Parts: sequence; C-alpha cells; structure tokens
Amino acid sequence: MATAEKKRPRSSSGGGGVEKRPSRKQILGRKKAVEELIRKAVAVKDHLAQFPDFHKYQRNGLLVYLESGHGNQLPLSTRKYIQNLLKVNMEGQYGPEWPSEEKIKRREMVAPEARYIFVRQSSNAITTQNIMKQDSGLEFTHEACNEDRLIGFVHYRFVLEEDVPVVYVYELQMVPSAQGKELGKFLMELIELIACKHEGSADFDGVYMQSQMGAVMLTVQKANNLAMAFYKKLRYVISSTSPSRVDPLCLQIGLEKNYEILCKACESEAKSKLEEGN
Repeated sequence: MATAEKKRPRSSSGGGGVEKRPSRKQILGRKKAVEELIRKAVAVKDHLAQFPDFHKYQRNGLLVYLESGHGNQLPLSTRKYIQNLLKVNMEGQYGPEWPSEEKIKRREMVAPEARYIFVRQSSNAITTQNIMKQDSGLEFTHEACNEDRLIGFVHYRFVLEEDVPVVYVYELQMVPSAQGKELGKFLMELIELIACKHEGSADFDGVYMQSQMGAVMLTVQKANNLAMAFYKKLRYVISSTSPSRVDPLCLQIGLEKNYEILCKACESEAKSKLEEGN
C-alpha cells in the first residue's frame, strides 16, 4: 500500500436547509465505539476460522489450503519468501521508486497490526526447490524440502479511513503459476466476508452491525492494468479519498499520483464517505 497522503478537507455542501451538527458528546461516543470496533477486530486471533468454506481452494487445477498469520509472528523463512515474492511481482510496477517503497513495505509486513492469509500447496508430490524453479525470478527456497509450498498471501489490516472502520488490503500476491485461476477472486471474497459479514447476513445489504467494518479498501498502481481490471470486475470503484478525486486539478498540471485508492463499501455510511465523497 502506498504511504498515506494528506487529504484536503471537504467543504460542506450547499443547500436550503441547515443540517443539525452532532453534539460533542455524540462525536466522542461515535469515535469511542469505532475505536472499540477496531480493537475487537484486531484482537481476534484467527479470522479465517469463522469461514470453513474458505479453508481450502480446489478449482482450475489448483489444490491449496489457507492459514492465518500475524506480522510480528512470521517465521524467518516465511518473511524472506513473501518479501521476495513481493519484489518479483512489484519491482517492475514501481520502477525507480521501488528501493524506497520496498523499505516501507518491509516494515509494514512485520508490524504487529499486520494480518495475513497464506496460501499453501502440499509438497508431497515434488520437492519445494523443484517447484520454485518453475516460477522464474523466485530464487529463494524454503529451508525444508518437506515444508508445504507457500504460493501466495494477503496482507490486510483493520484501520480507520474518514472515520469509517475498514479492512485495508496492503498486498495480494501470488506466484505466476497460481495466477489466472480465480484464486485472487476467492481470496478477495474471503476478505470481504471478514470485513463486512456478520452472523445472519446474506449480502452487502447496507446493514451496519457492531461486528462489521464499513468497507474493503486497497491501493493499486495506475500502471498495473491487470490489477485495475481485476478489481473493477469485482465491483471496486475509485474512492473519494483517492488522489485523482481529492485534488483533480493536479491532473491538469501534471502532478498526479501514480496510484489509485479503490473501495467497495458494504454499508451506507461507508458508501457515502468513501465512494460518493459526501
């Protein structure tokens, strides 16, 4: 995810009526409730455990299983592998900005608030080292040949955006041989469940429950056409917090940012603040 940018405060909309502003007590109460919601979400040890249908993926020639992880509890072999996979997939997208961006991302990946979904493939049939050679550019191999092969991961966090609690996807990365098999869609469906579902809900129906985040958000490089098309197909839209919408004048004078912030809201307040910009 790109580093946070200062966002221009939005001006109040004109209109005939005078909207009653919430009291200080109401504002503080809302803030406290949202902070508690984030705290409870972060305290959950394993969000994947709530969704048994997502413990494995068997489609399009892939048979893999999923497991959870925390940024400050990653084994050294796992940490090195995901850092290398990230570099292989993203260095070309960032170009000359990559060395500085890589330093930021490496710090983010091991932070206590970082949460992970790891995708592993059994190595019973073939050694990890031989499989790894099939994915060009991935020179790092796991320390143990009998360790199940890690082929992808999602790094996500529970954060506040415009005072709305959201799940922010920092990274979605897979080895080349696992791409194009709808595994990414499967993983994003899981993230949306973690963010927006609660017991008894059937869809993104706008009902704001205590156990629920308001949206899923993520950052995509503008040059990454495949990723932009992928998220558009999943009904993600450019957020009102994205640089191109916060300060559109920059586009006219050649100062536009090289990324967009995308959003998929699952309740009305998040849609208003993060998609529509109200």
